[in-house]
Amino acid sequence: MFKRVFLFLATNFAVLILLSIVMSVLGVNPQQFSGLLVMATVFGFGGSLFSLMISKWMAKRSTGAHVIEQPRNESEQWLVNTVRRQAEAAGIKMPEVAIYDAPEINAFATGPSRNNSLVAVSTGLLRAMNRDEAEAVLGHEVSHVANGDMVTMALIQGVLNTFVIVLARVVGRVIDSYLSVNREGGPGLGYFAIVFVLDMIFGLFASIIAMWFSRHREFRADAGGARLAGRDKMIAALQRLSMTYGESTLPKTVQAFGISGAVGHGLRRLFLTHPPLEERILALQNAPVEQVRGTVVS
Repeated sequence: MFKRVFLFLATNFAVLILLSIVMSVLGVNPQQFSGLLVMATVFGFGGSLFSLMISKWMAKRSTGAHVIEQPRNESEQWLVNTVRRQAEAAGIKMPEVAIYDAPEINAFATGPSRNNSLVAVSTGLLRAMNRDEAEAVLGHEVSHVANGDMVTMALIQGVLNTFVIVLARVVGRVIDSYLSVNREGGPGLGYFAIVFVLDMIFGLFASIIAMWFSRHREFRADAGGARLAGRDKMIAALQRLSMTYGESTLPKTVQAFGISGAVGHGLRRLFLTHPPLEERILALQNAPVEQVRGTVVS
């Protein structure tokens, strides 16, 4: 917990320093934008962290997930027992386990911390996958939690939000001053139009960076699933996932943490949260033994 707090504070400090350097390069006095820096940090990180804090509640509400408090049948009992054993092996507190109604093969993990999380599987997954494959998917999601992916994504998004807010307005002020040399007073209407366009442009680049990290963490979660359940089970689960890959009824706030992602080619791949299935399978097949060897939950 203290490590997370330190990381958050250090990230904020680094962002402010870097933004000050950028302003100096652009010939802008950082003191003139001190209020903007504070506002950008509050809104940039505040929105991301607020979304993180309510992520578990929002996921339950938006998917209609049924949390298994008392298993009603053998299948629910198996889900709870498997997640419990994997959580113990991964060194995290037992997540809540839930089932949500959806036709596609999918699952997701969310929550504000490693010890306050939710792992949910779709009814489509329970119908289409055997126990070995489902075990690997659960290991993938438990690995997301153990890796702290939800917190890391929130921090990265906060950094990117802060950069977008500040840079759009700083660059907008520079451009507006250049175009309106003889104008007196504050920025005109053109400034706000420029900032609006720059917000979209910088936001686009920020999304590319965030999605790159999202794809990277999927490889790590696959390797984690292989360690918890076995490499062959994880590969078989990804192969089975191809039956409905690209289909998702998950809300956008949760899609990045599902095991199934969208399909895209060309430039669209830059905005995908998940790598193509064939790349994920190949990465597992070529991974060194020590990366995918661990406690196998049977």
